[in-house]
Amino acid sequence: MKRLLRHLGAAAVVAAGLAGASLSGALAQGPLLETYVAFLGPADHYNSRGARLSEPWQVIRQDRANFHKFGIRDRGDESDRFFSSIANRGRMERMILNGYIDPNAAWRIVNDNVWIRVEVYENSVNVTVN
Repeated sequence: MKRLLRHLGAAAVVAAGLAGASLSGALAQGPLLETYVAFLGPADHYNSRGARLSEPWQVIRQDRANFHKFGIRDRGDESDRFFSSIANRGRMERMILNGYIDPNAAWRIVNDNVWIRVEVYENSVNVTVN
């Protein structure tokens, strides 16, 4: 019985440590600045010169340029304040690399017309496909 209690106590310590690690990882992203939802349609998969985009961050960046700069919007696209700035759109690649996109979601962003949910943090962006 004492052995079982020791194992349970050790498991509790490990679980608490893991919970703290994931919490500190979430805080490392900085505060959540905003969240938006967008549809990545056909126009978002090509750059201004007509070349097909091959990276998820490129498609998402083009979506925001289309929305803010060119007025090309898909039905249901939400606005955001952060990427209305051309300088912040220029930071998008690094922010996405610092954030998270599931590999399957990344493939779908490049190859399909999909809904995405974007969480913008101070130095990172997390993207999920809805």
